[in-house]
Amino acid sequence: MTKKITLPITDEDIKDLKAGDNVLLTGTILTGRDAAHKRLFELIEQGKELPVDLKGELIYYVGPAPAKPGHAVGPAGPTSSYRMDKYAPALLDIGLKGMIGKGARGQNVIDSIVKNKCVYLVCIGGAAALIAKSIKAEEMICYEDLGTEAIRRYTVEDFPCIVAIDSEGHNVYESEPPKYAVN
Repeated sequence: MTKKITLPITDEDIKDLKAGDNVLLTGTILTGRDAAHKRLFELIEQGKELPVDLKGELIYYVGPAPAKPGHAVGPAGPTSSYRMDKYAPALLDIGLKGMIGKGARGQNVIDSIVKNKCVYLVCIGGAAALIAKSIKAEEMICYEDLGTEAIRRYTVEDFPCIVAIDSEGHNVYESEPPKYAVN
């Protein structure tokens, strides 16, 4: 069964999501990758104000390709999430509700997801052009000097994801591989 969520995501939405659920998101999400996360993390460490309010937001780990005429973005597939593992707990602690990327997460991130009652969603790698079709608009938020790694706000419609780690810590990267192991 596919769950449709209208953003911003609520605590109740997150509570109802279970590892392995298919999800379609409609509303707005933020984007950001390594360089933007490093800048945000440094500001948090220094006790300074962030250039974007992360409370209640989802952030998509993406570095989109240039848009063709008539399109909001070019191919926009997920990047490997482990590269943000150093920064994710601090962002979750200040109110980020979830992350969208690809690949497994470190234990520090899983613990922070459970502690903060958040969610980690994944998109299918290699489907960048297909994913881009669900992105209807983009707005530059900050760090424009970072190019594709800048923080943007995407307006999305039926943006496809899978719950990889739910708010209780259930993790498809741990639960699913044994089901397909050859004995």
